[in-house]
Amino acid sequence: MVKKVVVTGGKGGTGKSVVAVNLALALAKVRDVILADEDVEAPNDHILMGLDYGDLREREEVRVALPFIDVSKCVKCGLCSRVCSESAIVITSEGLPLVIPRLCSGCKACIYACPTKAINEGKRVIGYTYLTPLNIGDVGLTLVTGVLIEGEERSYPVVIATDERAKKYAKDLLIVDTAPGSSITVAASINEANLVIAVTEPTPLGAHNLELVLEIASGLGIEYWIVLNRSSIAPSKPIKKVLDKYKAKLALKIPYSMNILESYIKREPIVVYKPETNEARAFFSLANEINEVL
Repeated sequence: MVKKVVVTGGKGGTGKSVVAVNLALALAKVRDVILADEDVEAPNDHILMGLDYGDLREREEVRVALPFIDVSKCVKCGLCSRVCSESAIVITSEGLPLVIPRLCSGCKACIYACPTKAINEGKRVIGYTYLTPLNIGDVGLTLVTGVLIEGEERSYPVVIATDERAKKYAKDLLIVDTAPGSSITVAASINEANLVIAVTEPTPLGAHNLELVLEIASGLGIEYWIVLNRSSIAPSKPIKKVLDKYKAKLALKIPYSMNILESYIKREPIVVYKPETNEARAFFSLANEINEVL
């Protein structure tokens, strides 16, 4: 049975992608690993592993429904506009409906509501998923990447498509790198996880957003561990309060590290770049702990 580990963080910049990539590579030494980058508005797992956007492989389109109006059948009742929760259909001065594609969520409510069947279902592309086999050093894994097209506003369908494609190919262990925050897209990534690893930093804002993420995980009944990144930059008292409140396990503390900064700049994860360092050994230790419980 495939096990799913989700690496998330309540805010951007906490280092969740660094944690996800290094954990994936550490675990790939002993497990068959799929790494899914579901931060579709700013995917960067491939960048951290030395790839450019053009190196991603096996592209598939992510499409959503788009209504097309057959004006010859339209009786100008305006019902389609009234049922549209996104205000994506406006009524012109002639009484005809006009669809604004970028506002449309693809829910199809207008199609079902139209009494004369004057609305046909079309499709439009809002993003892509990629499936890229990788070999980094002596480690091999598969990267699934979701990308939202620039200018599109609805990332949720692309997140779902990325997650579904990753699950389709996963045989043993699926590691998911989520979007920042605590929105519905993050909840969609966390859903069905066996373990959530929440990455945070020792600041009041880090503690606040960590609590939001733990609310999601606890509400879904999923076990959660905490990784405290840049642990040496400030006292961790705000984080400790959250840990105590949720009875959360502090699985790893990562100090502010020049070794990790260098690996980040060189686009080579620390477990490959300098596997003998304390930072790399910490990731290997966490990977072993995950391997034991899953």
